[in-house]
Amino acid sequence: MSEANSRPACTGPLDGIRVLDLTSVVLGPLATQVLADFGADVIKVEGPEGDLMRANGVSRHPGMSSIYLALNRNKRSIVLDLKTDEGADTLRRLIADADVLVHNMRMAAIERLGFGYEAVARLNPRIVYCVATGFGQDGPDRDKPAFDDIIQAACGLVGMAPSGGPPAYVPSLLADKTTGLALANAVLAALFHRECHRVGQCVEVPMLETMAAFVMAEHLGGLTFLPQMAPAGYERLLQGGRRPAPTLDGWICALPYTGRHWQAFFRAVGRADLAERYEVGSRAQLNANIRMLYAELADITPTRTTAEWMALLESLDIPATPIYGLDALVDHPHLHAVGLFQDTEHPTEGPLRELRPTARFSATPLSLRRHAPALGEHTAEVPRELDASRQP
Repeated sequence: MSEANSRPACTGPLDGIRVLDLTSVVLGPLATQVLADFGADVIKVEGPEGDLMRANGVSRHPGMSSIYLALNRNKRSIVLDLKTDEGADTLRRLIADADVLVHNMRMAAIERLGFGYEAVARLNPRIVYCVATGFGQDGPDRDKPAFDDIIQAACGLVGMAPSGGPPAYVPSLLADKTTGLALANAVLAALFHRECHRVGQCVEVPMLETMAAFVMAEHLGGLTFLPQMAPAGYERLLQGGRRPAPTLDGWICALPYTGRHWQAFFRAVGRADLAERYEVGSRAQLNANIRMLYAELADITPTRTTAEWMALLESLDIPATPIYGLDALVDHPHLHAVGLFQDTEHPTEGPLRELRPTARFSATPLSLRRHAPALGEHTAEVPRELDASRQP
């Protein structure tokens, strides 16, 4: 295993922070991986059956799937059966020494186990206790189960297919991952408050509310004003317009954003008349004619190759990119140059391709310092450290 993945010393701005991670699947593990990447000592607490996501995705060996590996680097794993006295007692000992506890269980379930906020705060009043719920606990749906598809549908994403198309899920776990980032932000804010005021607190990050706010940032539209002035929605997105364009040998995303961009583009292809026809010098007319402009662009782009269009558009300083499939991303010139994908060696899974932490800190650099752990890999190590820290 490479030195970057095997050295246990923490780096990053959260060095010295210990996080008890009782989450599973995608939302919670993504959030705690952010904290782990930032240098926190994240202890993944799993039941005997392990995180369900260990079985989802592509696997070389059972329990170590591609999705699990992508969401659990820089963590340690211990197995505790919280339904037993021994498992619960070990967790209580860990709580007393922790800075953060994160879970995404339903509230009734965590209370039955004896680890609701009040019980945890009695053990450690300074702890940041952060829970990801499906629905805010003040509402009528508070006890309902929540999954990415359900939240995508409930928050408006599924129902806003462009141009009145049939409802469709976004082919990405968008609700889980977006809420996961919000969860990580909430933990960081609560840690900052504790640093300033020396008190812990309970933080709730509900999926539906988070995603509804995320979607409505640009789509509140006429609902913004009272009384309502117009329907909700950002018309440019809902009516379509901007779209990928076919080329002689593939597809390209070209985005002439300003009137000057459109004028330069049409001049370069010998169609200055189109700039006049659609009055691209006026922002109002540009917005009104956006669908027709992109239809004209799509009629023109099949005359040249993607590479030829990229050269021309870059010379005009017009935003553009070839369209990359998932398999092609590893060869993206920029991503290759910045080393986003890194080849590592896992002690059980062998050679892997991993994604490095993307944020850059000049004083507290981030790294792939730990491999994604096997189930219970650190079950003996973590309690032993706890005992050693309490020796006189």
